[in-house]
Amino acid sequence: MKRIALFVFSLLAGITSSEACTSFLIGKKASADGSVMITYSMDSFGMFTNLQHFPAATHPAGTMRKIVDGDTNHYLGEIPEAPQTYAVMGNINEFQLSIMETTFGGREELVDTTGIIDYVSLMTLGLQRAKTAREAILVMTELVEKHGYASSGESFSIADPNEAWILEMIGKGGKEKGAVWVAVRIPDDCIACHANQSRIHQFDVKDTENVIASKDVISFARQMGYFKGKDSEFSFADAYAPADFSAIRFCEARVWSFYNKWVDGMDKYLEYAKGYAIDTEAPMPLYFKPKQKLSLKDVMTSMRDHYEGTFFDTQADCSAGIFDMPYRPSPLTWEYEGKKYFNERPISTQQACATMIAQLRADMPNEVGGILWWGNDEANMVAYVPVYCCATKAPACFDDPQASDVNFSWNSAFWVCNWVANMTYPRYSQVFPAVEQKREELENGFLAKQASFEQIALHELAQNKQKGIELLTTYSSVAAETMLSEWKKLGEYIIVKFNDMVVKKETNGRYDMTPDGIAAPPQRDGFPEKYRKTIIEKTGDKYLIPSGK
Repeated sequence: MKRIALFVFSLLAGITSSEACTSFLIGKKASADGSVMITYSMDSFGMFTNLQHFPAATHPAGTMRKIVDGDTNHYLGEIPEAPQTYAVMGNINEFQLSIMETTFGGREELVDTTGIIDYVSLMTLGLQRAKTAREAILVMTELVEKHGYASSGESFSIADPNEAWILEMIGKGGKEKGAVWVAVRIPDDCIACHANQSRIHQFDVKDTENVIASKDVISFARQMGYFKGKDSEFSFADAYAPADFSAIRFCEARVWSFYNKWVDGMDKYLEYAKGYAIDTEAPMPLYFKPKQKLSLKDVMTSMRDHYEGTFFDTQADCSAGIFDMPYRPSPLTWEYEGKKYFNERPISTQQACATMIAQLRADMPNEVGGILWWGNDEANMVAYVPVYCCATKAPACFDDPQASDVNFSWNSAFWVCNWVANMTYPRYSQVFPAVEQKREELENGFLAKQASFEQIALHELAQNKQKGIELLTTYSSVAAETMLSEWKKLGEYIIVKFNDMVVKKETNGRYDMTPDGIAAPPQRDGFPEKYRKTIIEKTGDKYLIPSGK
C-alpha cells in the first residue's frame, strides 16, 4: 500500500502550479468521449455535507433497515434490508450507476406524512440495490409503492454507462400508499436539465422502450381534479407541479441558461424563461440535441454559470456591488416600501454545499469507467477531484469526522473551500482571478493525467484486481489531498495579497520589496470606474470636493 501511495503522489506531483439544486444529463452520443454524464449541485443554506462510502454487504434474512430523513435526520421507520447491497461512493455505485436529484415540490397536499422513504434515502437504496438505470427506476418505485413516499415532488437523474433517464415522482398525500411517477429516457444524442421544477410534460406510455410510468399517473390526476382532457394531452408537470412566476424565473431560467450555451435558437424561449408569459409561451422541451458534443470540461464550465452575457446576467447591474459579485444574499425575494422584489437564481450559487459530475464509460471496466468528480462547495469555487467508483473509502478530507455544520476543521475540504470562497465573495473581481487560476491549474492537471493513469490502472487490474482497486482508491485520496493542500496555500495567499482592502504588488510571482527589505507600498485601487459612476448618480455632490480646496 505504501508503494502505491508513493507512486500516486509522484504521478500527481505536477498538478499544483437539498433544497434547490441543478442537474444536467448528457447522453453518450452527445459527449465528446462517449461517456454518459449527469451532474448535481447540492444546494441548501449553510448546510454541511461529506462524501459517504457504503461498502458492499450481505444481510441475513429478517434484517431490518432504519430509514432516517436525509434532510432533517428525523427517524421515519424501518424496512426489510436487501439480501445483498452494492458498494456506493456518494452518488455512484460500483457498477457505474449514478443517481442525482432536484426537488420540484409540486402540490403541497400530495406530501404523505405517513410515508417511510424520503428522497435522499431512496437514492441510496437505489444505488445499493440496482446495477442499471432501468433497474434503479423499478427498485425505487417499488420501494415507495410498498413503504410510502415521505418527500415532496422530486426529479431524479438516473444514469448508467449506456442510458440516462429523468424520473419524476410525487406522493399521494396519504390518500393511497405510494407515489405517482413517470420516467423518460434521454436520447443518446441529446442533453437535458432540470432545476427544481417538473420538466416532463407530454409522454407516450405506449413507448415502453423510452417511457416507464406508474399505472395511475393519469387516472390519479383525474381523481384529484388536476386533469380532465384526453390521455394524449396529459402533462405530468402541469398536473402535479403547475408553474408560477417563481418556478419559471428561479428554476426554468437555469435550464434555459444551460441550453443556451449548447443549443442554437434558444432565444425563442427567452420570454418563457423570464416568467412573465406562462400562459402565452410554450415550455421548453425536455431535451435537445446540442450543436456540438460536450466534453467533461464543458460540463464543469456549465456548472459554474451565472447567466453571463444574457438577460439574467448577475454581474450586469448595481446589485453586483462594488466588485461585481455574481452572488446574492438569500432569500430570493425581498420587500421594499410594500413592494416585492427578487434576486436572480443562477446555476452556480453560494448556497451549494457540494457539486459533482458522474462520468460513466461503457468501454472500460466498472472500476475505472465510473468517476464521481467531486467538490465540497459550489462549482465556481472548487476544483473537481476524481473519485473512482470502486474506491474502498472516501478521501479523508471529504469525510473528516471532526467536521460538521458547526465544527470547523482544517482537514475538511468543505471548510477549507468555504473559507477561501467566503474571503473571495466581498471583493470578487479583485480576488476571484487568483481562485480561478488555481482551480484551473488543479482541474486541468487532473484531466491531463487521467488517460495515462487509467492505462496504468487497467494494467494493474488485469494483473491483480484487488491491487488495481487499491491503486484507484489511493489515486482518488491523493488527488483530494493535493487539492486540499493547494487550497490552503491559496487561502494564505489571498489573505496576504489582499489584506486590508489593498493589493500587494507582485512581479513574476514574488512580492515587490523596497531596497530596505520591506513590502513595497500596496496598490490602492479604490472604487472601480463603473461603481464610481453609480455613487455619483445616487449621491450627487455629497462627496464632491469643492474646486480650489
